[in-house]
Amino acid sequence: MIHASNITKSFGSLQVLKGIDLDIQQGEVVSIVGPSGAGKTTLLQILGTLEKPDGGSVLINGVDVTKLKDREMSRFRNLHLGFVFQFHQLLPEFTAMENVMIPALIARQSKKEARQRAEELLTFLGLKERLEHKPNELSGGEKQRVAVARALMNHPDVILADEPSGSLDSNNKAELHQLFFDLRDKFNQTFVIVTHDEELARLTDRTIHLKDGVIVD
Repeated sequence: MIHASNITKSFGSLQVLKGIDLDIQQGEVVSIVGPSGAGKTTLLQILGTLEKPDGGSVLINGVDVTKLKDREMSRFRNLHLGFVFQFHQLLPEFTAMENVMIPALIARQSKKEARQRAEELLTFLGLKERLEHKPNELSGGEKQRVAVARALMNHPDVILADEPSGSLDSNNKAELHQLFFDLRDKFNQTFVIVTHDEELARLTDRTIHLKDGVIVD
């Protein structure tokens, strides 16, 4: 699924990643943990094609995404990757349904097909009665479930999540964590999750520990 080899990344004189080798299999739920400044988010952004490494390669289902041109990379990202962020990043002027449809519309799917897929996802995630609500009418947990539905919209190979439960209370956090495993069990969905949440890390299939830009045992 994901094969990263000798990934390096610097910002000015600061070397953030110092030769990361990483393999993630289809259907795995993997957490990346470590202290602030360890390089967790930078690694996640490189795996998600949001940042380019200075050196090394990232293969996703056999495609070396580090060699794609900008337009090719944008299309690959839209069709094969899903993202969930700490603060959901929903567009406030759009309904839950419209927010979830956006990746499909960018991929030039028909509006009818996009709407049907969005409704199916939101219903599966327990939001059937909230389709036409805007983000300011939703709870924190509901917003994050909408964000998960949006990430799933184009049947991505992998979902990358950056502190996805960091802004949630205990109940909503537990529900979101369970949702990840329900999605893995139902769709064989792969997750790579950066988190400071020790409880979530313990639940995942595998935990990758980063410190000072390298993977440690």
